[in-house]
Amino acid sequence: MNKKYLLPLATLAISVSANSVANEQWLNCGQLLDVKSGKIESNQWIQIQDKKITQIQSSAPQQAVNVISLNDKTCLPGLMDMHVHLDGEMSPKAYVENFTLNEADLAFRSQEYAMRTLKAGFTTVRNPGDSYNVTIALRNAINQGWVQGPRIFSAGKSLATTGGHADPTNGTNATLMGNPGPKEGVVNSVEDAKKAVRQRYKEGADFIKITATGGVLSLAKSGQNPQFTDDEVKAVIDTANDYGMHVAAHAHGKEGMLRAVNAGITTIEHGTYMDKDVIKAMKKNKTYYVPTILAGKFVAEKAEIDGFFPDIVRPKARAVGPQIQQTFAKAYKAGVAIAFGTDSGVSAHGDNAKEFEYMVEVGMPEIEAIRSATITTAKLLDIEQQVGSIEIGKLADIIAVDSNPLEDIKTLQNVSFVMKDGEVIKK
Repeated sequence: MNKKYLLPLATLAISVSANSVANEQWLNCGQLLDVKSGKIESNQWIQIQDKKITQIQSSAPQQAVNVISLNDKTCLPGLMDMHVHLDGEMSPKAYVENFTLNEADLAFRSQEYAMRTLKAGFTTVRNPGDSYNVTIALRNAINQGWVQGPRIFSAGKSLATTGGHADPTNGTNATLMGNPGPKEGVVNSVEDAKKAVRQRYKEGADFIKITATGGVLSLAKSGQNPQFTDDEVKAVIDTANDYGMHVAAHAHGKEGMLRAVNAGITTIEHGTYMDKDVIKAMKKNKTYYVPTILAGKFVAEKAEIDGFFPDIVRPKARAVGPQIQQTFAKAYKAGVAIAFGTDSGVSAHGDNAKEFEYMVEVGMPEIEAIRSATITTAKLLDIEQQVGSIEIGKLADIIAVDSNPLEDIKTLQNVSFVMKDGEVIKK
């Protein structure tokens, strides 16, 4: 070998080794929750390199560098919320904001709400419906590293029928009401349904959201009536599946739920008036239930405040809100698959973990509640090979809390450490 190459090669080896060490992090967790087994392991060391978990061991490494000490904390996987609306937050002025805020206003605000969500320990979210596709743009900005935020799966604009829960012109005057169609997310036929799904695909949506029944907060009378025909629902689902997307259905009333479930919907959101027939159909079709108990609690409380909601909304909020927790208890006991979701954006962003408390309150064991926001949600989104548990080879989405959540589920409401993709977000 030519001796003149020896020094550069040695220097290169040292440089590579130094870069490897610089890229290495260790977390020392006082306790580590294995969400698959449900066991707590003490004094665990987690090595992270290139965004991924590379080692997990019970003894301190001989030459650990870049150590983050969490030896008085309990570590667990980053949480996932399957129902958030990052572009807004309910308040007495929310309806007026439809006329006063621009697209850019919503985009900037959505990044603030995304950070509140991430700092609360939710490293992955599903956004079933927004305005102006701002959460698609936010997802792209996060993926590019332009801004920080949770991993986002966005539906873009929800699909409705004319006058349905997601018709964007409900409650406006005749001049502004117009005649929105598939491009705006309003469908009234099988062909409209196909076109609307394809438009969402063109715009970059990850999945499709339909409003299978009326809703609570829309400026329309009914919160329960079915709003898609059988053929329309099937056209949405079949077309979405052709394009590699699943479909979520906002639904409160029985008939709308049955139409959606029997057509092959992936998730039912809210499910307020679910009965034994709906439960039977959901179990048969392996449909996930996203309960959103937190939203029900919120609207029921705010319905008693004069001026918080328009008059047409208050009776619906009073009726629907108190029912959701009872429905959840019934569905869980019957064996329906539960995927964690809050509808945050109705309630305040960052309060997502309150949902765990309400789930446990009516009979779901703590470990099952946590699994609904980790293992189950990862499977729903088809990302279980990347996230959902703390395992070698998976992305380093890791959070820490002050006590054991299997003994005190409320501790999840005070997350003290957040890491997403190996990057420390909150420490």
